[in-house]
Amino acid sequence: MKKKQTKQGFLAGLLAALMLFSLVGCTTASNTSQGGNDAPPAAADTGSANGEAKEIKDIVVGVSIGTTTEERWNREIEMFRAYAADKGFELLVQDAGNDTTKQVSQCENLLNQGVDVLIVQPLDGEAVAPIVDAAHQSGIKVISYDRFIMNSDLDYYITFDTYTVGKVQAEMVVEQAPKGNFIWLLGAPEDNNAHIIETAQTDVLQPLIDSGDIKIVTQQWCKGWSPAEALQHTENALTSAANDVQGVVCSNDGTAGGAIQALAAQGLAGSVPIAGQDADIAACQRIVEGTQYGTVYKPLAPLNQAACELAVAIATGADEKNGVDSALGSWTTYNNNFKDVDAFNVAVEAITKENLYDIVIKRDAFHTVEEVYANVPQEQWPTD
Repeated sequence: MKKKQTKQGFLAGLLAALMLFSLVGCTTASNTSQGGNDAPPAAADTGSANGEAKEIKDIVVGVSIGTTTEERWNREIEMFRAYAADKGFELLVQDAGNDTTKQVSQCENLLNQGVDVLIVQPLDGEAVAPIVDAAHQSGIKVISYDRFIMNSDLDYYITFDTYTVGKVQAEMVVEQAPKGNFIWLLGAPEDNNAHIIETAQTDVLQPLIDSGDIKIVTQQWCKGWSPAEALQHTENALTSAANDVQGVVCSNDGTAGGAIQALAAQGLAGSVPIAGQDADIAACQRIVEGTQYGTVYKPLAPLNQAACELAVAIATGADEKNGVDSALGSWTTYNNNFKDVDAFNVAVEAITKENLYDIVIKRDAFHTVEEVYANVPQEQWPTD
């Protein structure tokens, strides 16, 4: 009788072992189907890739910048690095060199390096959407920086008030030229921000178009925010209008620079109002020289700080939205065609020759007086 009980116990144990082996096999297969053999399971929503809160010295933040061909992005990389150095965490930065395919590959590489959070300034908001899914499979949250990642389960968006950017650009030109023929240069069609700017500019211009006060000579997109395309579009428009143009609405300082080059070739630079955005050095120089009327200043420091604070809060398991200093801006939501994404807005300011020195140079030290007024006789430089 004793031997019979032992045999039954052995069979029961064997059956339990087989069932356990089967369950383990199913779990492994499930993980492999989601992320590959090397993909870790999704983390709990505690703010770090392994589901555990980390000290700030132990976190790794990945940053993907789409391009550094524009002045501002180099500044912002240095801001990211300075913040990381000050707080004592590791920062991994990748520059995609204006290549969307390369950016996707670089983001995958950052995920494979084990970053705790990923900040992405996307070249193409649609094309990089799969990165969000890939990050989530590894338990990593994604912050879209300045430009919006579309059609994805994006975690956060840190941005300027893009609608106000477009509105202010158009208003500055219309205030100087309320009637006449206009050239309308839009931004990069692959960038969602450019479409928001177009909407805002339309809200300002359309009533004047409908009333007949202004006529649009040409309306063209500038792929990649290309100054060269802006130059060509402006040249073509000036030819078709026989140089009879009273205003140029642009979407950033780069495209404004291309348009001004075309205007200068026809002796029109300075007599036709034009505005951009970003307050690049070259644009600020043109403003004080009189060839560009204005720009929309987007203070980079608070934008960058907000992204850094949010990334640290996520990676350390802190209260995420409360981790961002409310003095830097305000929380809202934007829809990316998949969901309403929590977004942090930083305010923008209109800059002309009258207030450029006080805001951009004196208040924020964004540029120096020597840089901005380099082409102006020194006796004409502003003083405190």
